Amino acid sequence: MTQKKIIITGGTGFIGKTLTQCLLNKGFKVVILTRRPESVKSDDNAVKLVKWDGRTVTDWAAEIENATAIINLAGASIAGGIWTKSYKNLILQSRINAGQAIVSAIRTVKNPPEVIIQPSGIGYYGSRGDEILAETATAGSGFLADIAQKWETCIDGVTEKSVRLIKLRIGLVLGKGGGFLSLVKLPFYFFMGGHLGSGEQWLSWIHLEDLVTAIIYLVENKNSKGVFNLSSPQPEKARDFFKTLSEVIHRPSWLHVPEFVLRSLLGEMAQELLLSSQRVSPERLLNSDFQFKLGELKSALQNILLN
Repeated sequence: MTQKKIIITGGTGFIGKTLTQCLLNKGFKVVILTRRPESVKSDDNAVKLVKWDGRTVTDWAAEIENATAIINLAGASIAGGIWTKSYKNLILQSRINAGQAIVSAIRTVKNPPEVIIQPSGIGYYGSRGDEILAETATAGSGFLADIAQKWETCIDGVTEKSVRLIKLRIGLVLGKGGGFLSLVKLPFYFFMGGHLGSGEQWLSWIHLEDLVTAIIYLVENKNSKGVFNLSSPQPEKARDFFKTLSEVIHRPSWLHVPEFVLRSLLGEMAQELLLSSQRVSPERLLNSDFQFKLGELKSALQNILLN
């Protein structure tokens, strides 16, 4: 029996590393498209590292022939630098270029992948207060909403080849070694933790394990297509999120940073990453057979921080 092959762009990052290991555990062969394959260490023969520049179609296109899926995680980190005009352009173009390269490559092959997984973020919805945001909710406004909309649509050309297309809107990812917790947990260990802004904004989050399990579930479920929110069914208000974090690591939550301080330090980045309110519902996953393993915040944090 031929081993099924998954192509991952951005496979060396925080999500990609865990996703790769889970795919290997399920018997898939993994091909990682990376700008610097020589700098990536892998002792597993089921992982193949292939060079690409994230923009142009070169020899890597041959890898997608008869692949089961392409999972496109490529793109500059949203929180990887202050949002100067040039960095915002890098965030956008790195995503658009990768998506367009994948579309162009698929047009060149005889047997395209069965499915394309195109993640974006819940920033698609903008800041919406207490409104419950299922997949049918309209797009919001702001930089992240604009990025997400362009990110999603740049891949639409793959449907010309009857490829199943899935678009993911991913919440704040909680896991070891990166993600949202790496940005916010450190002050708690120095007894300077607290919530950001009013604390009334909704934080829609997902444990890394549930995230990668959901991605693989959608790859394997041949009836899945369209938009899926990937976030816990139990979003939390920021005040409660940080209170739970403080309880898990046995540190106080008292030093609350006002909105005007965050805005003066980080500007637009603070407003969209730290102060926006998105009460997201993973309605389509909940209506399927998928089961969240770590969908309750306290157990999710304990799993990450106490193991």
